[in-house]
Amino acid sequence: MRSVRLRCYACGATATLDERKRCSCGEPLWIDTDPSGFEWPDRRDPGMWRYADLLPVDPPSGVGAAAGGTPLVRTPRLDVDGRRLFVKDEGQNPTGSFKDRGSAVGVTYAAAMGRERVGTVSHGNMAMSMAATAAGCGLECTVCVPADIPEERLENIARYGPEIVRVEGDYGRLYDESLELREIEFVNSDTPLRVAGQKTVVLEICETFAPEPPEAIVLPVSSGGQLSAIWKALRELRSAGLIDRIPRLYAVQAAACAPIVRAFERGNERVSSIEPGETIAYSIANADPPSGTRALAALRESDGAAVAVEDRETRAARRRLAREGGFNVETSSAVAYAGVRRLCERGEIDAGERIVLIATGSGFKERTTDETSGIESRTIELPELSTIG
Repeated sequence: MRSVRLRCYACGATATLDERKRCSCGEPLWIDTDPSGFEWPDRRDPGMWRYADLLPVDPPSGVGAAAGGTPLVRTPRLDVDGRRLFVKDEGQNPTGSFKDRGSAVGVTYAAAMGRERVGTVSHGNMAMSMAATAAGCGLECTVCVPADIPEERLENIARYGPEIVRVEGDYGRLYDESLELREIEFVNSDTPLRVAGQKTVVLEICETFAPEPPEAIVLPVSSGGQLSAIWKALRELRSAGLIDRIPRLYAVQAAACAPIVRAFERGNERVSSIEPGETIAYSIANADPPSGTRALAALRESDGAAVAVEDRETRAARRRLAREGGFNVETSSAVAYAGVRRLCERGEIDAGERIVLIATGSGFKERTTDETSGIESRTIELPELSTIG
């Protein structure tokens, strides 16, 4: 097991993982990684584990070994007015979402430390990811979910056999108080181990584009953990001399629940909680993002921006991703493509620039009638087959 020291991006204070996961200044901590001497690896480890030199754990066995290594697909039919779009399809991870990267690191660390149980607080994807990865390592898993979670999400989580606990009350408090439980290694959306694993998505992107990174990276944002992870990795690559600039980072949220967008547009220094509205992008409707302020710092340092989109735009984006790109993505991923179109309309991204859209998860786990209601079909007799087309 490697030495793991944490550092606060905001004030520079340090701590150990056993002491705390948030700084005394109130901001989240991340693992203090030394990227000096790092080069694009020759190693043939699968997926994200080719970057083990920048991770706090060695490659595991079990399903966690299969995390990462997702395809980066050039998609001309999804281009927007001359902006060249690439889709990083995170739905190809073992449980169908980018969460598997962070779960792989978190569960592997817990197993190496002799822990018997891991846990997480989640609306769905992260719960399923942690439960599956724990099962692959032989660890018990406790999943805390909101009491009103849709039943179809519970079905996906339950198939991996975790302890499922529905919790009444404030979701933000549940997130914070779970980290105080010392008997269980909770790997929540922006905790240091999860951020360490999730940063590998942009390592893959930049290695593919090397030596010149893309001009823009667009992703849906909830807790701010994934955006923080990407920002961290880009800083490490710049320090290692593997990139000479950081791509502009763009956060997209649903208009009904967009606290990071609101803070960005108002020029606020911190992200404050809001009263959320209803949105079809349920999984990213985080009214009090624990890494919101850190995500805000990432947007501003990279000269990026934050944008909110309406549900009607998200529905149209999901339909276009499927019918013109062949990608069946979860609703929150479609939010990102709707955001790409809005950003291009606003002139944030210039013609000819390369955009990487991070499609965070598969749509095959979601039950929706938005795109399937009113399906047109016809029935024929077998001898009439020659009449089709």
